[in-house]
Parts: sequence; structure tokens; C-alpha cells
Amino acid sequence: MTLTIIIPAYNEERNLASVLDSVMQVELPYGADKEIIVVDDGSADDTVGRVQSFIAANPQARINLIRHTSNQGKGAAIRTALPAVSGEYVIIQDADGELDPRDFAKMLSKMVDEDLPVVYGSRFLIAGGRLGSRFFYYGNRILSALSNVLYGQHLTDEATCYKLFRTSLLRSLTLRCRGFEFCPEVTAKIARCGIKIQEVPINYYPRTREQGKKVRLRDGFIAVWCLLKYRFVD
Repeated sequence: MTLTIIIPAYNEERNLASVLDSVMQVELPYGADKEIIVVDDGSADDTVGRVQSFIAANPQARINLIRHTSNQGKGAAIRTALPAVSGEYVIIQDADGELDPRDFAKMLSKMVDEDLPVVYGSRFLIAGGRLGSRFFYYGNRILSALSNVLYGQHLTDEATCYKLFRTSLLRSLTLRCRGFEFCPEVTAKIARCGIKIQEVPINYYPRTREQGKKVRLRDGFIAVWCLLKYRFVD
């Protein structure tokens, strides 16, 4: 059993090495192996150099570096990585250090134990967790409520990065996303397959715009539009 971790990265030289180290240290259930695919999305800093140095220092690790020559967006990076995925399961890991890769274990356990096709990690189910600014809190709540109304789900965190899929399911979807709209698009298209998305609580350590957070207000409007659009079109 192998879990593939896709890490889209754009100008993350400050955080990527520590994120890779955290992913490497995770102990997965059932003796599962890890495969890591880093997609550098046209970074202008030393993101690529940091990944190459990490690979050189950890020759035993299964780390594949794929590069975009120009910045295309998170969704495009995920789509680029998909053909290279060899694991039966695949999860998305941001390169910013906001989430804890140790949560992979409980997500994978739930998926395998309950024979589920997809599991989301919810930042809103963790007791006493930090939820970031009001803008991000209420924005995420609105997106979750809208996805529930439109698609008959019961999600608390539609916009979570930690989305764990059976690789066969993710590959079966016709994804067109290029940016952060990966989240609403994949949620909509999974729901349209008649699948109820299950959640588990995960830890969250939000960063600020000054620390490099890239999501903006316009991304929220794009997400709303995607949820509405994919309710009626493929």
C-alpha cells in the first residue's frame, strides 16, 4: 500500500524543507509506504534548490520533482502530478506548513477501515483549534454551506487542503482547474458521482499574508462560481 503526497509549491523556499521533513517523519498505518511528488509551479525563488538539496540529503526517499516553467496555479500543478502518481491513495499537501502531516494517519485509517473513496480533513472539527482570520473563517463556512445545499453533502470544511482520494477516483474526474478552484471543482464532481464525503478533524496553524499566504478574496468568489457552475455542467 502506498500513499502519494502531491505538494504544489510556488515561492516556498522558507517552508518547503521543513514540510518535506514533516512528511518524511510520518508513520502511516498498515505499513503503508510514502511517495512524494513536488511540483514547482514556476517559482522565482530557491524553491527548486531546496527540494534538490533535500533529495540529495535523503536518497532513500521516494521524492519526484516536477517543474513548471511558468506559474500556472495549484490546480494545474495537481493535474500535472496525477500521471506520475503510483500510489493507490493520493493526498494534497500545501507547502506552507499550515497543516500537520501526522494527520495523514487518521485520514488513511478511516479510508481503509471504512472502505471509503474519499476523506476530507476538517479544520473546524478540532477542539480548541486556531481558525485564522474572520475573513477566512466566514469564507470557508460560506463555501461549505453552499456545497452542502447544492450537492447534498454535510461538510464543515469544503476548502480544506487535506483531501485524500483513492487515486482511481481522482483520475476518473475530468478536472479543468488551474488555481485554487481545484477544491470546489473536485468537491462538486465527486458529489455528482453520488459519493458522500466523510471528514476527520485535523490540526491547523494559519499563517498571515505577511508570512506568505496566497489565497485572496477573488479566490473566494471564483470558488462560489465554480460550485454553482458545476452543479449544472461537467
